[in-house]
Amino acid sequence: MSNWEKQQEEKQSGKEKDKVRREKLAGYFFDLSKLTFASLVLGGIAPLYANILNEVDWVTILLGVFSSYIFAFFANRILKQ
Repeated sequence: MSNWEKQQEEKQSGKEKDKVRREKLAGYFFDLSKLTFASLVLGGIAPLYANILNEVDWVTILLGVFSSYIFAFFANRILKQ
C-alpha cells in the first residue's frame, strides 16, 4: 500500500470517527431535552391541580419548555455541521 493510499484511509477513518462523535453528542443533547421536558414540564403540571395560581409551578414549566427547546436546538446544530 502506498503512502498516499494510507493517508486517504486515515483521513476517511477520521471523518467517520468525527461523524459518530457528532451523532452521539447530538443524541446526548436530544436525551437531555427529553429528560428536561419530562421532569420539569410534566412534573410541574401535577401540582397545578392543587393550586393553579402558584407562580413557582408556572416558572418551572416555562423553564422546562425553554430548556428543552435549547437542548434540542443544540442537538440539531451539531447534526447539521
